[in-house]
Amino acid sequence: MSQATYNKMWTDAQKDLDIQLQREREEFLQPDKDRVEAFKMLAASYIKYMQIFRNLETAHDRLIHRQKRMVIRQVLDGVIGRILEIKKEMVELENSEFHYIDNILEDLKLLPEDIEVPIPRYFIKEKLEVLQQREKILDQILLDAGLQTQKPVKVMTFEEAIKMIQVAERARQGRCRAAFMKQIYLEEKRERQTKLQVQMGPSPDAAATCIQKVWRGYIQRKKTEKMRGEEMIFLGMSLPPHLKAMNISQMHAGQVKALEVEVQERHEEVFIKDKLRETEGLDIKETLQDQISQCFIECRHIIGKFPDYPTEEAGGSMAILSQKTPEQVTAELAARKEMALQKKAQKGKKEQGKEKTKVKKPQKTGKKEEEEGWKMAPSNFLSIMEEGNSQYKAIWQNRGEGWDFLQIHDPELIKEEKREEVEEEIRVQVDELMQQKLENLKLAVDGEKSDKQKKGRKSEKKKKTTMRKKIPEVEEDLTPDRTIDSLYRELVEEGLLIKAKTVNLSDYVGSQTVHEKAPLVKALLLAGPAGVGKKTLVHAICTETGANLFNLSASNIAGKYPGKNGLQMMLHMVLKVAKQLQPSVVWIGETEKIFSKAAPKAEETNPKRLEKILPKFLKALKAQDRVLLVGTTNRPFDANVKSFCKVYQKIILIPRPDYASRFVLWKHIILQNGGAITNLLNISCLAKVSDGFTQGHIIQAVQAVLSELRLLQMTRKPLRTAEFMTSLARQDPVYKEEEETFKAWYAKTPLGKARIKALADSEKAEKGKTKKGKGKN
Repeated sequence: MSQATYNKMWTDAQKDLDIQLQREREEFLQPDKDRVEAFKMLAASYIKYMQIFRNLETAHDRLIHRQKRMVIRQVLDGVIGRILEIKKEMVELENSEFHYIDNILEDLKLLPEDIEVPIPRYFIKEKLEVLQQREKILDQILLDAGLQTQKPVKVMTFEEAIKMIQVAERARQGRCRAAFMKQIYLEEKRERQTKLQVQMGPSPDAAATCIQKVWRGYIQRKKTEKMRGEEMIFLGMSLPPHLKAMNISQMHAGQVKALEVEVQERHEEVFIKDKLRETEGLDIKETLQDQISQCFIECRHIIGKFPDYPTEEAGGSMAILSQKTPEQVTAELAARKEMALQKKAQKGKKEQGKEKTKVKKPQKTGKKEEEEGWKMAPSNFLSIMEEGNSQYKAIWQNRGEGWDFLQIHDPELIKEEKREEVEEEIRVQVDELMQQKLENLKLAVDGEKSDKQKKGRKSEKKKKTTMRKKIPEVEEDLTPDRTIDSLYRELVEEGLLIKAKTVNLSDYVGSQTVHEKAPLVKALLLAGPAGVGKKTLVHAICTETGANLFNLSASNIAGKYPGKNGLQMMLHMVLKVAKQLQPSVVWIGETEKIFSKAAPKAEETNPKRLEKILPKFLKALKAQDRVLLVGTTNRPFDANVKSFCKVYQKIILIPRPDYASRFVLWKHIILQNGGAITNLLNISCLAKVSDGFTQGHIIQAVQAVLSELRLLQMTRKPLRTAEFMTSLARQDPVYKEEEETFKAWYAKTPLGKARIKALADSEKAEKGKTKKGKGKN
């Protein structure tokens, strides 16, 4: 598709976003007592944002114009974050991770595929070279350590090589001889025909017929070729004659030109910045100095003394020149000082008082919620989306694209961006000069000493007190002399950092801005029967996001890094490398063993040694760290629920597949393994019969049937339903008792308890309504 198509897609997405933002301002600000209606409103917004997200992601991936892509990326981050916020609200409203919104999809005339979450392609594209380099290093380390064997190259013997050359040469000679014999035969045939024509004499009718045949054939071929060309142009599969595809040299020249444009753009950015610094730098510096000096004089005239210069953290001269009066500026500075003193005073309070306030607050909010109804929590992403939307309206909405056929960057927009950078650089220099000037003025006019000299001793005391603060065990740098590469190598050699399998989410039937501001999830638990695809999902997360995979499963760490110090060192190394090479996934398989109720074994092989240190590990992860702890278990009921739920913030119970999923699964896996679906193979029957079986059981059944020999026989002996049923019958399904055990365990989790409580409250409310109705009658 052309650039105009993607520009239109972007325009439509921005229009939909504008409508959605307006709708949110009107609907989400008012509390809603009806939770069902509130959920419908949230679900409709979720679907709409998902459509906007899909369109923006496609436009961002396909558009060439770099400045357009930057604006789209900003809005895209906001939309992704807003989707996560709405999803969190939906979970809290329904007390469930799974939602049934088929009715809303039907009303909007959409398919389930329309709300599938696509993985943004820029996740991998932006760091493709880094990921490829990292994969090469990982393969080399694994080969050196003997943990991975290189694929053996089949060496051909001397006799086999001679035999192959002989076979090829004999085949070539045979082809040449056949072509030569055919040529001799045609020449003899032509000679016989000419002899007959000479003997019988020339025939005008035969000559005319021959000419007609040749001419009509030529004309028809030309017509067919022309019709086919016109059809291909109409379908958009080939270019019109005036825009014929370029030859190889032209294509090469085009690639070179594209690189030249990219390099030129980079140089132009630097050139524009340098030119702005030369031409406007002095004027900016003088105006800033004049404005700050004027503000000092006005402050002294009104208040009677010079104000304190704001620190870099407070914004420096930006705080002074923020379109406020001198009185407001001094009031703000005084308020900030008071706030800092209050915070210090609050730190000295006892923890018991904090706990009491924490216990009391939820009760009050609960009562308010019951009275007022549900209200949407404040968003961190609405401002990002509104800023991107306003930027689109101001610059790109009414911009003519007819002149910009090559989608080259706009120098004027670069100039505006670079002017802000130049101003910021000059502002830092001006702050240093004006700070010194203010100190001199205070000494000369008021006879005051600077705050730095007064607070010199206090700062020394502060330094002493800060040095006494304890650093948490996991955050303490135990390897200051070692490089990240050496730690990376050690973790790979010990088998703690493993290579993720290449699994896409499509096979299973983050940006930094989004990660910092979205609802924070540090730990995730995937629970479910064996074979539902928990490990596959972990590998898919790593594949789609380009994340490193650390394996801290109980079986993998047994006998490694013994003792308390060894365990601390292991987790420190994992955390340090995971943060440095983020995004990263720390996977703990069979995680129930860490929190098991059974008595502990020997210290070195005991998986329970991770139980106490895991909360500290999660505490060391900050909002900006793109590190996720993922646990998988098929026996969660063997673990202590309280400590289990304390570590894992989000718990997802993966059920066995339903009929629709099994139907798609059978079809997909049979085709993936080289099978062919015919009328003799009833997929619907297989989907019904396999009720109670997991994805793993179905994959094993298909792989058992579709052997190499069976695939060779498939052309004359098509696949039948009975073959797969026989293979499936040899496996044990997920029985009802096991499923009920999982449901009972999930009911003990925080979300399960909340759902049971909500259902009980709704039942009580319904009973109360029916009693009132009977009383009136």
